[in-house]
Amino acid sequence: MRRPEVENTVGLSRSAIYAAMDRGDFPRPIQIGRRAVGWRSNDIDAWLEARPMSNGW
Repeated sequence: MRRPEVENTVGLSRSAIYAAMDRGDFPRPIQIGRRAVGWRSNDIDAWLEARPMSNGW
């Protein structure tokens, strides 16, 4: 998954994703090209599953 898709899937901004990665709270991307990175969809799915559920109340 490329960053825009990750942002849409997890509901976080670019800066929030990178801050969470720095804290060790978000999966790191993998190199998918010479100048491109992406996230494994199963890593993102696992991260989402581990998050506490929130119903917005």
